[in-house]
Amino acid sequence: MLNFSELKDTYLIAEIGINHNGDINIARRLIDAAAAIGWNCVKFQKRNPDVCVPEEQKSIPRSTPWGDMTYLDYKKRIEFEKKEYDYISNYCSTKIPRLDWSASVWDLDSLDFMLSYNIPFIKIPSAMITDLELLKKTAMSERPVMISTGMSTLKEIDDAVNTILKYGEKPCILHSNSCYPAPIEDLNLSLIPFLKDRYECVVGYSGHEYTVEPSAVAVTMGAQVIERHVTLDHNMWGTDQRASLTITGMDRLYNRIKDISVMLGKPEKIVTPGEKEIRKKLRK
Repeated sequence: MLNFSELKDTYLIAEIGINHNGDINIARRLIDAAAAIGWNCVKFQKRNPDVCVPEEQKSIPRSTPWGDMTYLDYKKRIEFEKKEYDYISNYCSTKIPRLDWSASVWDLDSLDFMLSYNIPFIKIPSAMITDLELLKKTAMSERPVMISTGMSTLKEIDDAVNTILKYGEKPCILHSNSCYPAPIEDLNLSLIPFLKDRYECVVGYSGHEYTVEPSAVAVTMGAQVIERHVTLDHNMWGTDQRASLTITGMDRLYNRIKDISVMLGKPEKIVTPGEKEIRKKLRK
């Protein structure tokens, strides 16, 4: 399991989500990319469509690359099940260094399903942090909990955190804006240190903007976890694809954050080795 409080470097999560479109080969290629670039974790989304899709939406017709079908059938078509997650679990374990994997759970059935795997944390997506029963059961699982806070009021975040603390340990909280893509003027990255002070826990950032810069800035604001949706191609089918990073973008963000960590250093005033030489010349 992952102890967020012991993170030494920025923990990078490649959110594959449902960008695999139900194709394990797409997921495999994104896993390969995350591992090769140096990201720490790949993450998916797990739902029981029969539970998660509202009744009034289940029978709505949907045109998809796989033909016309109901919205419920479409959601089932792109959902990974045990066969795919068994493959993902085994495949990630072959990566050196080992690549973590996890999933956001959208309902109690999906929570039970994911708990059958040895994953380092359970993620509660922004859409579900007002589901206090889901939060309670997740906290009681004794797995580390991560929550996103997009489209949430401060009271809703308070209630979510208090529910988790009642039944488990401090969560990792990800600041987020739930628009896809999120306008840069709405990102409000200054909230990151506020959340750290308010909840006294590890805080990260889940970004849905087009560019890598806000995620890099989030690290300078104190984000210890960065989560970004990833895709093979922005033009692929799916609502999340255009607000995702391509493999090139993943590599760019990885190197940007690596450089930031070096630049930030530690809050300790020292005379560097290079300065010592200059000091000999300029100080009497």
